[in-house]
Amino acid sequence: VQLQACGGGLVQAGGSLRLSCAASEATISRYDMGWFRQGPGMEREFVAAVRWNSGSTYYAESVKGRFTISRDNAKNTVYLLMNSLKPEDTAVYYCAARSTGILSTIRSAAAYAHWGQGTQVTVSS
Repeated sequence: VQLQACGGGLVQAGGSLRLSCAASEATISRYDMGWFRQGPGMEREFVAAVRWNSGSTYYAESVKGRFTISRDNAKNTVYLLMNSLKPEDTAVYYCAARSTGILSTIRSAAAYAHWGQGTQVTVSS
């Protein structure tokens, strides 16, 4: 599966952005989908994920209550709605997909085989 992320940009603190990740060459309906981010000088970290079968969602504590992950299987697209953005949310955001994996590893970047190219999100104070 090929992934193309978009929707990043520059926004003031407290603002909102919606990232999109469009998939091609495969349907995402049977993939766990995740969003990760990597800030300057930092390791890539988990942001959110949605399970392929149950649709259950999972979030990092730092974004819980502010970010919402969703998927539209008909459009083969996953979204990340980001509200109440903070300067510390500044990072390159990546979408990722995996076709297999146990639930306990859904937050692990190493468990995802397919990655998009990343989209920059910058939050100014």
